[in-house]
Amino acid sequence: MSYIYPLIRRFFFSLDAEKAHLLGLKAIKLLHSAKLSRMVFGKPISSPKTVMGLTFSNSVGLAAGLDKNGDYIDGLSAVGFGFIEVGTVTPRPQPGNPQPRLFRIPEAQAIINRMGFNNKGVEHLVKQVKRAQADTIIGINIGKNFDTPVESAADDYKICLQQVYALADYVTINISSPNTPGLRTLQFGEELKHLLEVLKSEQKILTESTGKYVPLAVKIAPDMEDNDIQLIAELLLEKEIDGVIATNTTISRSAVEGLANAEEQGGLSGVPVFQQSTHVVRVLSGHLNGKIPIIAAGGIFSAQDAKDKIAEGAELVQIYTGFIYQGHKLIRECAKAL
Repeated sequence: MSYIYPLIRRFFFSLDAEKAHLLGLKAIKLLHSAKLSRMVFGKPISSPKTVMGLTFSNSVGLAAGLDKNGDYIDGLSAVGFGFIEVGTVTPRPQPGNPQPRLFRIPEAQAIINRMGFNNKGVEHLVKQVKRAQADTIIGINIGKNFDTPVESAADDYKICLQQVYALADYVTINISSPNTPGLRTLQFGEELKHLLEVLKSEQKILTESTGKYVPLAVKIAPDMEDNDIQLIAELLLEKEIDGVIATNTTISRSAVEGLANAEEQGGLSGVPVFQQSTHVVRVLSGHLNGKIPIIAAGGIFSAQDAKDKIAEGAELVQIYTGFIYQGHKLIRECAKAL
């Protein structure tokens, strides 16, 4: 399968990016339903790693955004990921931004998206996670609806946390997407402090009612100064957050200037964000001193890239754009290397 993926990719890249995205997911689901996953993708790499009190079957996870609604968990798990993060999900269903909203930049091995948290709502995702049969760690990434004022954002996150808590292995608080107006302001100061206090308080209540402790991770942006990263690290420590994901997509275009689609609005992912996101991992690690585990995401396109993230202080890695460009062989290579 790995040697024919370039041909498969050529076909998918001839299609509209969002249509190709959906078609690819359906193909993975079909392979799994036909019990062909093992033949096509091979046996998943088993190299257990315990982080946040959870044992991951290997250190390479699927980043949020590929399977927003939890519709493809079983098939994606069979591809070889050690854990699957679904979402971002919001309390109410929403269509997201107008199409087109997903753009490739093949020359830079990059993608720009301005999807805008398009999803079927938290109730649908909960049903799908309940149906999933994969024996894998499932993270659920939560956000706010686009029309919820930033000052009321904590209410949306709290609703989602309440809905997904009993089913999730961990929950990610997404405060770093550039595609929901005002969302990134939640990464700073009193807004972040308030949000974390609300969710940690709710986590305590839910732990008591369910008898299950579900770790909370915060996903941050790569577009921050070092002093901002330090302030976030200090607040995460103060509020006893369980994990941090570094990073989301970037709004910077310095690495893709002059290329087709580079001026499209949205978050840039892929190779151009690697150095930027790895720098955030390095700075975070220096301030967290191993007290909060880091999950690294951003521009991983080789086993060496994954190893570099771990060397800078990450415990686990997540892949999205690299999977689109290179297929399942990248997952296997990274899982073996780690």
